[in-house]
Amino acid sequence: MANVDGNWNTVTQSPLGDQQAVLAVTSNGDSFTGSFNGAMGQAEITDGKVRGDTLSWSLNISVPMPMTLTCEATVNGDTLTGTVTAGAFGSFPITGTRA
Repeated sequence: MANVDGNWNTVTQSPLGDQQAVLAVTSNGDSFTGSFNGAMGQAEITDGKVRGDTLSWSLNISVPMPMTLTCEATVNGDTLTGTVTAGAFGSFPITGTRA
């Protein structure tokens, strides 16, 4: 299992432009807790799962509108790459580096 714990400086390439946020991850076996904190606010991680070097989680956001984001990212050393899915709005790339 990859070392997924810590803070990650992420960028999501969304239709609203690049969204920077800090993803905080604290793993416990095959699950994790944490938060996603950026310019549009902070959201707590829900349903955080760890499978090998892959993280998956959900976020309930209220800005720019209420919705649930589903996310999946692969950790490779000090980098993270994956996708953020915003329901009918589609999926967007997310990248990050360990803070």
